[in-house]
Amino acid sequence: MHFTEIKPANAELEKYLIKNADTSWNLAPEDLEKISVDQNMATRSSLGAISVNTGKFTGRSPKDRFIVEDELTKDAVWWGDINIKFDADKFDKLHAKMGDYLSGKKLYVRDVYACADPRYKLKIRVITELPWSNMFAYNMFLRPTEEELKNFEPDWVVINAPGFMADPAADGTRQENFAILNFGKQMAIIGGTGYTGEIKKGIFSALNFILPHQKDVLSMHCSANVGDAGDTSLFFGLSGTGKTTLSADPNRKLIGDDEHGWAADNTIFNFEGGCYAKVIDLSEEKEPDIYKAIKPGALLENVDFKGDTNEVDFEGSSITENTRVSYPIDHINNIQVPSLAKNPKNIFFLTCDAYGVLPPISKLTPGQAAFHFISGYTAKVAGTEAGITEPQVAFSACFGAPFMPLHPTKYADMLSKKMKDANVNVWLINTGWSGGGYGVGKRMKLGYTRAMITAALNGELNDVEFVNHEVFGLAMPVTCPNVPTEVLNPKNTWENKEEYDKVANDLSKKFNKNFEKFSDYASDEILAGAPLVSEKV
Repeated sequence: MHFTEIKPANAELEKYLIKNADTSWNLAPEDLEKISVDQNMATRSSLGAISVNTGKFTGRSPKDRFIVEDELTKDAVWWGDINIKFDADKFDKLHAKMGDYLSGKKLYVRDVYACADPRYKLKIRVITELPWSNMFAYNMFLRPTEEELKNFEPDWVVINAPGFMADPAADGTRQENFAILNFGKQMAIIGGTGYTGEIKKGIFSALNFILPHQKDVLSMHCSANVGDAGDTSLFFGLSGTGKTTLSADPNRKLIGDDEHGWAADNTIFNFEGGCYAKVIDLSEEKEPDIYKAIKPGALLENVDFKGDTNEVDFEGSSITENTRVSYPIDHINNIQVPSLAKNPKNIFFLTCDAYGVLPPISKLTPGQAAFHFISGYTAKVAGTEAGITEPQVAFSACFGAPFMPLHPTKYADMLSKKMKDANVNVWLINTGWSGGGYGVGKRMKLGYTRAMITAALNGELNDVEFVNHEVFGLAMPVTCPNVPTEVLNPKNTWENKEEYDKVANDLSKKFNKNFEKFSDYASDEILAGAPLVSEKV
């Protein structure tokens, strides 16, 4: 078996405490596919993509993500349940144990970079125990040219060893698996888990510290696209709100689907070179771009197959609901090359409000935008999880709390300033319920939501009349092209107006209760963006 490697001038791993490894450098994805299949680590699906099982962990393990406390981080990181401190000496000892574990083994090394804007390029070396983990890194990060690889010197190193288990008592971890960032040593170590998303989110978390804290660049967990006129739009939203669907617009080019930076000169740039999409219930009719991207070079994770065939059962969830596929962004046709653009004009915060309270579209002031950005609200729908019998609120600061090392108000303050400087419109889009909450009303039609976003993008809402929501203070358009007027004000769609007032007031209390932990850090402008609470309702 012969494969073509591209080795940089400094192709050695001893500096990372790994000795005498049998190392393959920068193998082509088809080589990694072949190794994975030949060694029974993967199955070739009928769509051409290989499929792997990531083992015990089929998702991230946020309680096992740590950041080393050192001079760089001790006064800058927002420490707590999300950003958990790790001792620097324990990191060194654990890293040395990982090095001993990987020494003498067959390993795969991938040299890549993050950030499509060359001014902020972060060069990354990913050392993996498994060939398909290396293929994931190829898919998800930006790929250097062969010439660039010859003298590649990494800024950051990721060591990924799913087979290495920590000893919590000795190593200071919570359990056997871990993902630890060390900003002083510019290194991430990941062990005990085969879930590839830990690699992606490890570097995203690193950039969420480096860019805003050291480079004056706002890092964002959002998708982005650009129109023919060069106007850029950003889409923030938690799972189930429609971020992927609504940012995929045949009339606009996709910049990226998940992670972006916003530079001081109003350049928006993708961090990544690929997409990592959920595929549960995927169909060609519902998500044609994602479906067609599943071909040789794509990597499926934890999917079911139909019977004894190699045909993917996208409805199957016997392994996990979090079935995934990674693929290079050029598996999608309608993309921006390179993955950056200027002129941000519209920001959309997407929420699925299962209470049926929030307007389907509303325009936010800078203070409201910062408040809702910090809140990161959506609602879980009854029946989707065991024990949930009615809608439940879900808040995730900055629409990505698990990956944000700094205090959420740092990102919010940067967003507010950039909004004002660039004269950006910020819209709150409710893709959830209208005419009542879940079980009473109906979910907003996708066609209406698309029409509202199109109207905002085309400037068709610039001159229409707006009225303010009685509780949330949000500016709601009275009319919108191709959308029935009666759905634009949510209270109008409820038969029982008093019940609407009660539910709206209850939801506003949940918003304000959630925000209490941020209020001491928030400016007066942000605090003024909070909803009102009436004790009379």
